[in-house]
Amino acid sequence: MTLRIADCGLRIDCGLGEGGVRISRRRALALLTAGPVAAAMAWTPAEAEQAHEHAAQARAAAPGGAYKRRFFTAHEYATVGILVDLIIPRDERSGSATDAGVPEFMDFMMIDQPRRQVAMRGGLALIDRLAEERAGRRFAACTPAERRALLDEIAYTSNPDPSLSHAIAFFSSFRDLTATGFFTSKMGVADLKYQGNVFLDEWTGCPDAALKKLGVRYDV
Repeated sequence: MTLRIADCGLRIDCGLGEGGVRISRRRALALLTAGPVAAAMAWTPAEAEQAHEHAAQARAAAPGGAYKRRFFTAHEYATVGILVDLIIPRDERSGSATDAGVPEFMDFMMIDQPRRQVAMRGGLALIDRLAEERAGRRFAACTPAERRALLDEIAYTSNPDPSLSHAIAFFSSFRDLTATGFFTSKMGVADLKYQGNVFLDEWTGCPDAALKKLGVRYDV
């Protein structure tokens, strides 16, 4: 079996209960900087498709469709659910990221991927530490306003604050993974209204409005 984070002393939960133990900002940074975030959180379309398939199979096999976590602790999984729904909330067009199964997708994306596990676990721990510094409690326990205020600090790579560079890098990769999980799901594909290759009986050219916007025209 591939080495797990828990086996090399990097697990945050440490078997002390569902809430786990709080770690210092220094420890969170040590986890996050064990490898470059962008490289550690990289993935392929094939991996994404496989993760969706495995998550769907796991839900179908579970009693009542309840999903059993493979990698995340209970606290991490709750944090992931909150984060992904802040990134892609439910609206009139489609459901939220959790409705599309993104947390389960992420859980399977971590399996047997030590570098990815370290980046994810360290990043979530760092977000908790930042929340504690600002609100006195971990991210999942914060109010909606407190959560949004924190994410406003780390959601933009243009933020020049060097003390937030690791959190910004992690959240950028986490947001990309959230989008991948959502838009490769059945719900996400429906949200895009992608129809695939559709046979046209007749091609009448680009609409006039599109031609005018591009500043071009057909030669007659």
